[in-house]
Amino acid sequence: MSVELSWQLICAALVLFMTPGLAFFYGGLVKQKSVVSMMMLSFGSIAVVTLLYVLVGGTGITNGASGGPALFGNPFNDVGMSDLMTGVGGGEAANAFGGHAFLVAFCIITVALVSGAVADRARFWPWMLFAALFTLFVVFPTFRWIWGINEDGELGWLSTDVLGLGQGALDWAGGTVIHQSAGAAALALALVLGKRKVGFSKEETVAHNVPLVLIGAAILWFGWYGFNTGVFGADEGQTSLIFFNTLVAPAAALLGWIVVEALKDGKATAVGAASGIVTGLVAITPACAFLTPIWAMVLGLVAGAICAFAVDLKFKLGFDDTLDVVGIHLVAGFIGCLWVGIFGAEALTGGSLAFGGETKLFLAQLLSSLTVIAFSFIVTFIFAMAIEKTIGFRAKEEDEVAGLDLALHGEGYALND
Repeated sequence: MSVELSWQLICAALVLFMTPGLAFFYGGLVKQKSVVSMMMLSFGSIAVVTLLYVLVGGTGITNGASGGPALFGNPFNDVGMSDLMTGVGGGEAANAFGGHAFLVAFCIITVALVSGAVADRARFWPWMLFAALFTLFVVFPTFRWIWGINEDGELGWLSTDVLGLGQGALDWAGGTVIHQSAGAAALALALVLGKRKVGFSKEETVAHNVPLVLIGAAILWFGWYGFNTGVFGADEGQTSLIFFNTLVAPAAALLGWIVVEALKDGKATAVGAASGIVTGLVAITPACAFLTPIWAMVLGLVAGAICAFAVDLKFKLGFDDTLDVVGIHLVAGFIGCLWVGIFGAEALTGGSLAFGGETKLFLAQLLSSLTVIAFSFIVTFIFAMAIEKTIGFRAKEEDEVAGLDLALHGEGYALND
């Protein structure tokens, strides 16, 4: 086995491990009586996305070489990925499944992230239906737009020419098609499902298990090294830079968040520190290969501080994004993508606003972000509304008030009297 394939498989495992880590992170943040239902949304996403990827997504939609329409590919190109089996045993495609394992793990966590917006009130089976629709019509196509490689060896249209600008966007590991897409979808779901019956206030927003939140944040940070360094295309020096920036930005964001938290609320909390870490990881995701460490540090500080304010906007604007997918993933992902266009190193980007005086990259970053945000929001809103009006997305009021675990899955904690 080659070193490259070994590293790719390790990174695929690390990224897959992030989804259980997210389940811990989200599970600790919700009420004790809804912890299992929250975690099941993440684990359910693993099943739905993986099976759809094998059936139609991997080589049919996500991969730009599959033919079919430029935006949505051809889902019937290689149903079941049977054609790839020709490489097993020594053919040219022998290592193809390693790349697909890595990419499907990316798709899984994109879907799982969205679930944080509907914690404490979403039913499980309607969520599974939504996860399938969101995967097929948002995740797979937008991944194609950034990372799908066509017959000429060129990347997707967002990476080559954004809306006729003559400049492609730079998104190393998914700040646009993972975090901003998930954040936009979270906003749409929150609007469709409405506010919780109990718990939608800053005073009532209390994590039931802070150690579980910190464990989840630790797993996410650990897995994120595979998330960022597993993307092919960097030499050894740039890979080392990516790894180092994945340390620097979250550390700075942790500090930026808890400083703001202390100034606003009088104390720095462990949940705030964990949220700052995730914010920094999100922000550095699109930018890790294009920034010097000092600008990665500044990015972390800025993103941590801004998102510490952004998570409170839901109370002022009245949308119930339970676990702050919008305030963290949408906002930090947007900041990280724009940061590349403003402070990207000239040698790594070809020129940014600050280093080279170039405007095209900044515009490409902005337009690609807005395109994916709008697309994800609109498609998600339509699907969520259709599910809510037909089979019902939201749990019964009595189940919501009592806690979803008992009604949907069983109790999360069997405590002795």
